[in-house]
Amino acid sequence: PWPMNLNFTADTMENNQSGFNIGPYQFSNRLVLAPMAGVTDRPFRKLCRSLGAGMTVSEMGSSKPELRKTRKSLLRLDHQGEPGPIIVQIAGADPEIMADAARYNVDQGAQIIDINMGCPAKKVCKVEAGSALMKDEKKVAEILAAVVGSVSVPVTLKTRTGWSREHKNISQIAKIAEDCGIQALTVHGRTREDKYNGFAEYDSIRSLKQQLTIPLIANGDIDSAKKARTVIDITGADAIMVGRAAQNKPWIFRQIDHYLNTGLELDEPDLTIRKNWLLQHLQNLYEFYGEFQGLRIARKHINWQLGDENIYQQNYKQLIMLTETSSEQTGLIEQLFEQLHANYFDTAC
Repeated sequence: PWPMNLNFTADTMENNQSGFNIGPYQFSNRLVLAPMAGVTDRPFRKLCRSLGAGMTVSEMGSSKPELRKTRKSLLRLDHQGEPGPIIVQIAGADPEIMADAARYNVDQGAQIIDINMGCPAKKVCKVEAGSALMKDEKKVAEILAAVVGSVSVPVTLKTRTGWSREHKNISQIAKIAEDCGIQALTVHGRTREDKYNGFAEYDSIRSLKQQLTIPLIANGDIDSAKKARTVIDITGADAIMVGRAAQNKPWIFRQIDHYLNTGLELDEPDLTIRKNWLLQHLQNLYEFYGEFQGLRIARKHINWQLGDENIYQQNYKQLIMLTETSSEQTGLIEQLFEQLHANYFDTAC
């Protein structure tokens, strides 16, 4: 069931499990790639869409107008060749500036605007953006109303269960969101205080689902096909969002999709297929960023995907991190997979 190339999309897969809607947009399945700063650029979104993600969201972008023309912002807003709907996530703390950012992004081609109220990063929260906004429900209402009123496209919200364990107000935030016209809500089942520690609160998401009339996307700790099924069953969520697990295994979406449709687990893709996917992704990175920057950005994806199961991976990864040309980088990856392949058959015999 694993194809040898990336010439397929989520739309071509088995789709016995129903998709979901945001406004006028119907998604082919219930699997969403989480927006992650420094990760979910266009090449990575393209990879995950090709491997089963029905919906992807841009990296979080600042709402500040003075940052719009920087190289980083322009690359983050580059959706050339991507299947729609194009979803852009914005962050900020000022209602008027956020509304202006929404209008700007729609003018640039965004078809859905997502508002970030879940980022726990210190540099974001210290300017009262991201999850820090959950401390001020009045400002939440002002921002949501301003953004929804400024554009004709659907607006969605991504948030957490609260600012702290003693201040869990997701129920109130969700009510505000619905009242302001937000058309879908994503909840990471942790407070800002938790960051990524502990376990996601699926019970909180389940209670929220019973309250909402808009689609709810559950996020947090979904790292396998069985876990995805469990989270859907527990929470009743309309869709699930996968973040960190996709960094190591972007093919996790295909595995989840297959399991939800059939109840059967897919084996891990073989070494040849994994190598081809990785090399194609690296080529996309080189083309998107240019060789100098693309080579360096590629290192983290190589590090995530190769793992450290044996001495070959550890040694080759160290060498790969020191390469200065794309040909050296891909050449070492070819050598590593040849070694892994030979070692696999030696062990099997």
